[in-house]
Amino acid sequence: MDNAFDGVRPAADVAIIGGGSAGTLLAARLSEEPDRNVLLVEAGEEATDPDIRHPAAWPALQGRSYDWDYRTEPQTRTAGRVHHWARGRAIGGSSCLHAMGYMRGHPQDYQAWVDATGDTRWGWDELQPAFRAIENRLPDGDGAPRQTGPMPVYVPGEELSVLTRAFIEAGASLGLPRLKSHNDGEMVGVTPNALNIRDGRRVTTADAWLTPAVRSRNNLTIVTGSLVRRLIVDGTRVRGFELVGPDGAIDVRAGQVVLSAGALESPALLMRSGIGPQEWLAAAGVRCLFDMPDIGRNLQDHLLGAGNMYATRKPLPPSRLQHSESMAYMRSDAFTATGRPDIVVGCGVAPIVSERFVAPEPGSAYSLLFGVTHPTSRGSLRISGSEPGNPLIIDPAYLQTGRDRVLFRQALEAARTIGHRNELSEWRERELLPGALNSVSEIDEFIENAVITHHHPCGTCRMGKDAQAVVDADLRLKSLDNLFVVDASVVPSLTAGPIHAAVLAIAETFARSMSTRERPAGRHNHRSGDGPARPVRHGPAPRPQTTRKELRHDQQTPRA
Repeated sequence: MDNAFDGVRPAADVAIIGGGSAGTLLAARLSEEPDRNVLLVEAGEEATDPDIRHPAAWPALQGRSYDWDYRTEPQTRTAGRVHHWARGRAIGGSSCLHAMGYMRGHPQDYQAWVDATGDTRWGWDELQPAFRAIENRLPDGDGAPRQTGPMPVYVPGEELSVLTRAFIEAGASLGLPRLKSHNDGEMVGVTPNALNIRDGRRVTTADAWLTPAVRSRNNLTIVTGSLVRRLIVDGTRVRGFELVGPDGAIDVRAGQVVLSAGALESPALLMRSGIGPQEWLAAAGVRCLFDMPDIGRNLQDHLLGAGNMYATRKPLPPSRLQHSESMAYMRSDAFTATGRPDIVVGCGVAPIVSERFVAPEPGSAYSLLFGVTHPTSRGSLRISGSEPGNPLIIDPAYLQTGRDRVLFRQALEAARTIGHRNELSEWRERELLPGALNSVSEIDEFIENAVITHHHPCGTCRMGKDAQAVVDADLRLKSLDNLFVVDASVVPSLTAGPIHAAVLAIAETFARSMSTRERPAGRHNHRSGDGPARPVRHGPAPRPQTTRKELRHDQQTPRA
């Protein structure tokens, strides 16, 4: 049931903050139980721009009203550049903006999660039921039945660009295996990208999970255009949150609260609520309730070099998909090596470059993108003030480790090797970028100017068994009984490709096991290695000055 701000129920059994990829899935799955009242809160509105549906239009969506359009701090290892981070501000979140690539990742990616949490449920094999429940696709195995989940995972065929076909042949000629897709455990090889597309149109998570039938449920309320200013903490429980909408602010009570606001806004909300690194909160003028030093740390993102660009011999037809049609994952030591990839080269059916270079006319050039699959550089995110409108201080610390810089050089070399293969000679006239590079410093200078975000920020509320981890293996915020974080922020380390599939699997896994996670009020479970946050003692908290209705969990109103 979609409601305006005035229609918020006075209570919810479960309140989900953030209507992006994880939040929309959770709203649908958790409201399947008719006796559970579910509230979904989203800062943006419904995604109504028709351009969202057109796969090839995705680069032009950035900067529109439904993009948060965050800015990073200047990055010393990317020529002092400030990077724009597009994140969705709409029902469906960043699934309304991103390039629609869907890749589960490599099994070893998830073994790293098991090692971090000590819990096998986050392993590749254990996550397979969640992936199968999500996906609507034909698995790669011969004779395997079609998966009938809500989200289409489409591997293109005849729509592929002639350039992409040549790119795949070039990679195969160097020894890269031919894969049917990236989604069945093998990542090293060449194949078209699997896409969240149906009948030539983007499918967002809102399309897939918040269907008209789901939206009509009496126990589901969706509130748009409303920001959560802060959580209301009482001892070791969150009893609700302050919600600010067009008509003012109200306190919403909830039995359980799930943060699904993403890798930037989930830690920011925790910090605005007094939960985070004490010194950061003090600098932002926020009273610290729980000193949790790792909230906002461990920020990770993929970068892509944009790009190794070539002029065409003849006009190149535009992509009928979303421009970047094939990502070839590989080992850095040899094209014939197997295992977990550490670099990637992508085929861009367009002249894709960073803002430091001038792109030729479409059809006259194309770019091979290149990147590192598992960067070791770690950044941070902080708040600059106590209000949602205060800008975030985002420092991804791009290319800070020597390993990342070495692998980026190898990725560029791999792109140029593929780019000069005979299989691409029908289209390649000459290399435009980078041109002659005569030293490591010149290579690094080009890379620093060429890299752009691959739009995969994560890790700022990482799950783990160690004392400093923010959430436990149940995704419960440590030292609070009824607050969970379910989004990209809990990812301890990046998967090899786009993280959308992994985020959906996290949400599906949480939804499946939520009934076992409910705890009696006032109970505080300390597990081995939980490392509870240090509560900071203060006098009584002052009442906020804003006049608002107070909504309590034990109040009920008739359902519509």
